[in-house]
Amino acid sequence: MTLHPRITDVTERLRERSAQSRAAYLERIRAAAEAGPARGALGCTNLAHGFAACPAGDKLELSRTVPDGAKPNIAIVSSYNDMLSAHQPLRDYPELLKEAVREAGGVAQFAGGVPAMCDGITQGRPGMELSLFSRDVIAMSAAVALSHEMFDGALMLGVCDKIVPGLLIGALSFGHLPVAFVPAGPMASGVSNAEKARIRQLHAEGKVGREELLKAESRAYHSPGTCTFYGTANSNQMLMEVMGLHLPGASFEQPGTPMREALTAEAGRRVVGLTRLAGDYTPVGEMIDERAVVNAVAALLATGGSTNHTLHLVAVAEAAGIKLTWDDFAELSEVVPLLARMYPNGKADVNRFHEVGGMPYLIGQMLDAGLLHPDVGTVAGPGLDRYRHRPELSGDGSLAWGEAPAESGDTEVLRPAKDPFADDGGLRMLDGNLGRSVMKVSAVAPERRVVEAPARVFDSQAALQQAFTDGELDGDVVAVVRFQGPGANGMPELHKLTPALGVLQDRGHKVALVTDGRMSGASGKVPAAIHVSPEAAAGGPIARVRDGDTVRVDAESGTLEVLAADLEQRAPAAPTVDSSVGTGRELFAAFRAAVGPAERGASVFGGDR
Repeated sequence: MTLHPRITDVTERLRERSAQSRAAYLERIRAAAEAGPARGALGCTNLAHGFAACPAGDKLELSRTVPDGAKPNIAIVSSYNDMLSAHQPLRDYPELLKEAVREAGGVAQFAGGVPAMCDGITQGRPGMELSLFSRDVIAMSAAVALSHEMFDGALMLGVCDKIVPGLLIGALSFGHLPVAFVPAGPMASGVSNAEKARIRQLHAEGKVGREELLKAESRAYHSPGTCTFYGTANSNQMLMEVMGLHLPGASFEQPGTPMREALTAEAGRRVVGLTRLAGDYTPVGEMIDERAVVNAVAALLATGGSTNHTLHLVAVAEAAGIKLTWDDFAELSEVVPLLARMYPNGKADVNRFHEVGGMPYLIGQMLDAGLLHPDVGTVAGPGLDRYRHRPELSGDGSLAWGEAPAESGDTEVLRPAKDPFADDGGLRMLDGNLGRSVMKVSAVAPERRVVEAPARVFDSQAALQQAFTDGELDGDVVAVVRFQGPGANGMPELHKLTPALGVLQDRGHKVALVTDGRMSGASGKVPAAIHVSPEAAAGGPIARVRDGDTVRVDAESGTLEVLAADLEQRAPAAPTVDSSVGTGRELFAAFRAAVGPAERGASVFGGDR
């Protein structure tokens, strides 16, 4: 297998661009690695605090030095809460993992919890303005959990949106430790995503009431497990597997099954083997290198994954000293074909994707086409070829990996690289006098990818919804929703706009959205130029657009323009909505002041506005 030349070129440029920062990162984490357990350097009082609550046997093991046969101590960091359906299954994982680690010759301690908010609950609410910032809070919380110098490896338990990227950023700050991620899996399929979207749009038109809408939503989101559409949460799981941080085939096994339990236990056993004490030392900071980052971008494109990862992968890469840019996404998108269609890019959900071949088939196809680096480290061992295999349970319940199917079980969901849904990855970078932005076009009909229409400008999604309800938008329109960037209000997702804009499009109008906010993995059939940078709060050109300006959104040529000759002479508008207080937002003023631009991951860690 020969790597595609674009994969090689982007990786080499990424290495060159990152040479200084990556070298500094590796020097730091290598200096942090200890020949024996880090806890060996702790004073007796410190160490006694560290194992005071442990069972007697674990106390004995944790007190041993290397000559005495010290055993690895594994940190468990979890985002469990029982409000998030995706995270509720994590409740029972710590005891299962402790036992598995013990069987493998180690000790495990629950090191700490991290916050986990549900974007599904906070959509369109003030709490959504804390969502993106929660990623960096999670990273810091994970760092606090690992800061006690008691651990030789870590298990990260998390699933959704900002939680997995936050856990990974936190883990990379302790890059000398081996780390495995432990997923929970998707809930069983309920009402189809297409039917759910249909009812939402009918509700937006006033044709069905709240009772019918809630009934449909409750049939869609109905049990423990991840939501089944291919949004950020399930894109997270895909990325953890292709980056080698999950065990092969682990991402989309449903919770509460023997297979899910077997994979969870095996993750605990496996991370013990990756520690320096066990001999197969594989620190996460060495494993997540430029090749792993390029693999992540390529797989995101091949599956039509969440646009949130144009932020998250940039921030994750930065945490490992790697300078990933939106240009890298754009260059890879030109050559990586679309191999999967899951809602909102198709009718199927992630359960169907998993049934018809899932990750083992996808990774195998991409490897054979030269679209993934095979020579990477993984928690399963050296090389991504291991991820062509799928987990199997024998009659006695033991876990093994067998060959994945050679053919897709449904080519309407998953296709071979030689016969893709599209020849490119469906992600566009748009540039013009309105700044830079991202557009996901994999669910947008080709004839709707170029829109030129009068602008209607709003400072909140609530204002746009009111204008729609009042009948003010019944025509061709480019809805400009600004002051939604990270420095303005934390860059909330704007999913509440989708039904209204979808109604306008279905009436035959030319419709597009331009915003410095986010739409994430649920970006759908309406063309949306999102993450506009510079944002309005930083004085970006989007703050100078006025009602009636002609705006051109062109995903084919990659341009985003307002056709107004005097744009640069206009004074930028000031926000009309106060997002600084209420629902905890006042506590994040320092974040809004410190956060970097969307192009740099919208992170508070060293970002310049």
